[in-house]
Amino acid sequence: MAQIRGTAGYHLGNPNPFGGPKSDAADPSPLDAIREQTSKIEDVLDTISEPIKPYLPAIGRFLIVVTFLEDALRILTQWNDQLVYLNSYRHIPYGLTHLFLIINVLTMIVCSTLVIVRKHSDYAVAGLMGVVVTQALGYGLIFDLNFFLRNLSVIGGLIMVLSDSWVRKTQVFAGLPQLDEKDRKMYFQLAGRILLIFLFIGFVFSGEWSVWRISVSVIGLIACVMVVVGFKAKFSATLLVVILSVFNVLVNNFWTLHEHHPHKDFAKYDFFQILSIVGGLLLLVNSGPGQFSIDEKKKVY
Repeated sequence: MAQIRGTAGYHLGNPNPFGGPKSDAADPSPLDAIREQTSKIEDVLDTISEPIKPYLPAIGRFLIVVTFLEDALRILTQWNDQLVYLNSYRHIPYGLTHLFLIINVLTMIVCSTLVIVRKHSDYAVAGLMGVVVTQALGYGLIFDLNFFLRNLSVIGGLIMVLSDSWVRKTQVFAGLPQLDEKDRKMYFQLAGRILLIFLFIGFVFSGEWSVWRISVSVIGLIACVMVVVGFKAKFSATLLVVILSVFNVLVNNFWTLHEHHPHKDFAKYDFFQILSIVGGLLLLVNSGPGQFSIDEKKKVY
């Protein structure tokens, strides 16, 4: 793709009137240099990922809802413990605890299935967002900062599902005017990009500091900023997918813990939540950052 690189190569710079060397003002800007290098990396990644590209949307949608499916299974397998906690610690009347759990389980299973099969995505996403809010209130976690940031990222992934479904509708009716749909998609893609990075912010400000943690945090935060502003969003989203996947396997390896280990459920919960954010990032890699991004503005100019 042709890129504007100042006056380099076009002999439009101001030559030295005395025949000396030309000014360095015609050199490419640092932003152009970064864009050129990341474009090369993106080309390599595109070549490597070519076999799985057709399946990326399906993989992304499944990963986004996998935390809800795991949560539904956990509630069913720990039914009595859930009832005791809600009744004894949250002081919810006994009959309402049953109703609360049943509605949550059914909503998570039905809506997750609809997301996976790409049916009624609007209603499915609304139902899952409702689960996020009701669980935060029911379990008393709404003021837990780490929980709050993680669930903002999960909501970001769900918004990416909506955006992806609208892209497909627009493609189906490409010959008809779709201005409202297009505008709505643009705003939701921007909101999804912003919300997806909150999980990483929670990671940065939690846990003990080390050289490894600082290095990963700096690289990840740079990638997060690139995702938010839409500068080489596909490359930066891919980088975040790699970082989060490695972190997830090394830190949230719940399968290595004893069945009755006190942190096993927490590690499993964190593992599947990060998978959901990875799914949202995969949808971003597949569909691109949208109109409100530096990448798209660069195409215009």
